[in-house]
Amino acid sequence: MPPSKEYNLSNFLTGKSEYTLALFNHFIDRYNTIGPVEVIPLKSMIGLDNGHKRIAYITQLGKNFIHVIFPFKQAYLDNMCFIKIPQVPGQQQFNHHFRMLNLTDINDEVLGFMQLAYLGEG
Repeated sequence: MPPSKEYNLSNFLTGKSEYTLALFNHFIDRYNTIGPVEVIPLKSMIGLDNGHKRIAYITQLGKNFIHVIFPFKQAYLDNMCFIKIPQVPGQQQFNHHFRMLNLTDINDEVLGFMQLAYLGEG
């Protein structure tokens, strides 16, 4: 069996702007106020794990934003925070796309969805 490839968080964070790093750190810090999360670097994204399952994925660290996907079993269409909510083909999973541009983007609505993902109630 070939050895598994380990991915390093620094591969995602190196060369990113201070602003983007501040957004990333703030997002992780806010999640840790809900409950402890493990940051898991993957091949093409960063997973967040609550100890039982992956609860969110940071798929892009842009120049001045981070892009996060929350996988839920249903679509939460009545919201002001997600930019798109596609269903995963052939699955009962809806990926809720959140683009964080400012520290204040993590408001009560977003925190509610973060908690929903953390508790696995979505």
